[in-house]
Amino acid sequence: MMAKLNIVLFEPEIPANTGNIGRTCVATGTRLHLIEPLGFQLNEKAIRRAGMDYWQELDVTRYVNWQDFLVRNPRAKVYMATTKARQVYTDVSYEPDCYLMFGKESGGIPEELLKQNPDSCVRIPMVGETRSLNLSNSAAILLYEALRQNRFEHMKLEGELHRLSWDET
Repeated sequence: MMAKLNIVLFEPEIPANTGNIGRTCVATGTRLHLIEPLGFQLNEKAIRRAGMDYWQELDVTRYVNWQDFLVRNPRAKVYMATTKARQVYTDVSYEPDCYLMFGKESGGIPEELLKQNPDSCVRIPMVGETRSLNLSNSAAILLYEALRQNRFEHMKLEGELHRLSWDET
């Protein structure tokens, strides 16, 4: 079985963010893990709209809490995205089956989890006192760095250029 990257959302609150991340997961062959409680129902119109028609193709698993996630993924190498991290996300070597974890929009990953895993915490650099980036943007930034480091394994790397009609003279 091919290794897959994983995105973990700890208690996500905004359905559009989760929908956008779900769509990114489908486009990249990434698994999505949702740790409850969720701030929305998975059948909400907003999540379907953001995930477009890709949601039914999503490899998604729900967990009742953090402990349930740990029990069901005992060997998971988890990188926790936080503004409190000392190391930048590009300074890490991501394994092809690692887990990129993001906290809820209003408060991030709980501080006690960050303190238990300081070497697994990564940050996205920002200017000044910016509090944070949008959750779906942060997930895409880290995910594509992990994909890049793993040479975009099993992904389509070339597109087709079509000549424009006005250029055919």
